[in-house]
Amino acid sequence: MMVTFREMKVQEIVDDDSLSTNSKIEKLREIEREARDLQRAASEGPMNPNDGWDEDLRSVRKALDKLGAVEVPKGAASL
Repeated sequence: MMVTFREMKVQEIVDDDSLSTNSKIEKLREIEREARDLQRAASEGPMNPNDGWDEDLRSVRKALDKLGAVEVPKGAASL
């Protein structure tokens, strides 16, 4: 299985000993927001529905869970 750039970035953040847990969570949430935005755009347009955004979101969510981050409640506009 091929690893995406986003998955590599997630692992890089998790492994960075110079970052506090809160800093890691903040950076991962930024990636999560970006992946959700791209996933939303893919669902609204002619982009490939199997473009990997679901896997990227899973990767970020696993990392956030590992760091003990509480999942942000999803609003009506969330996927």
